Amino acid sequence: MYAALSRASREGVLQGVREVNADPRLDVSFRVIERDPEGRLDRYAPLCREILQVSEARHIFGCITSASRKEVIPELERFDGILWYPVPYEGFEASERVAYMHSCPNQHLLPLLDWALPTLGARTYLVGSNYIWGWEMAQIARERVAAADGQVLGDRYLAIGDTDLDHIIEDIRALKPDFILNSLIGDSSYAFLARLSELKRAPEFAHRLTVLSCNFTECEIGAAGDAAEGLISAGPWFEPDGGTGGSFHEMARQSVHELALLLHGRPGAEGLALAEVLNAAMRAGHAPRLDPAHLHARQPAIIARLESGRFHEIKRLPALRADPYLTHRSQTSHGGSMLKVVS
Repeated sequence: MYAALSRASREGVLQGVREVNADPRLDVSFRVIERDPEGRLDRYAPLCREILQVSEARHIFGCITSASRKEVIPELERFDGILWYPVPYEGFEASERVAYMHSCPNQHLLPLLDWALPTLGARTYLVGSNYIWGWEMAQIARERVAAADGQVLGDRYLAIGDTDLDHIIEDIRALKPDFILNSLIGDSSYAFLARLSELKRAPEFAHRLTVLSCNFTECEIGAAGDAAEGLISAGPWFEPDGGTGGSFHEMARQSVHELALLLHGRPGAEGLALAEVLNAAMRAGHAPRLDPAHLHARQPAIIARLESGRFHEIKRLPALRADPYLTHRSQTSHGGSMLKVVS
């Protein structure tokens, strides 16, 4: 369902391990112990537990979905493990057992909406996978659109892997939004982009129906095909030379390097809590990517459009401190309750 994302992250980790192990400046080397949950949610926790119980490993790289991340956190807490999570997520979490190395909403969704609303228009349509990523992204988007005096025309969800899109496409045909925030994942997203590309051929939709995403990267271009052309995505990194790994690969690779730098010169540190390792590294003069207060990485916010099979940068914000609970979100509000229409 989301194999392209998993492959990119795995390959990024393995590349990072090769690079670290070949670096003579580091006094650390890594040995890979691997388990494949095959995308089945019920397998993540048992396999995480197995690794932590039967091996010396304490640092785990993986999980693509927020649901799988939440499955393994109790095992990390029980057996003193640390998860390096190298993909974008929806925020509202700060586990002492997780290193959040990709972007959270103040580093991807809010910059994207702040660019889109004055540029594309304020009438938006929300579609997402029916789990925590889709729900939270829609809630944050609703608040931002309302604060900009915009309008959310629809808010629809699909089960992960579901490709039955007739009702959503007909909704979009009738409502004609200025842009669509797509928080679907895997096959659902590819099917949606394909159906939408057919709709865009109608003369009435010329220069309309722009799709925005905070989780679509280069590693999915092959699966989505030409239907993804014109999509605008936000993230911390895009391939400078048109590669295929994207930020899922790059942030996984960087996660391995960050761990190596934190452990370098500190024998036995692999068994310490992540906050302890970070504080020790800071006392030694190292400036870690992760914030010791909530274990999220500083990341730039880059907005890019997919054209001719590669992303082209539109706007870049310098590295932003993560704000996973959106404590600095806009205080602008509109009176009355907000109706949320879902299907």
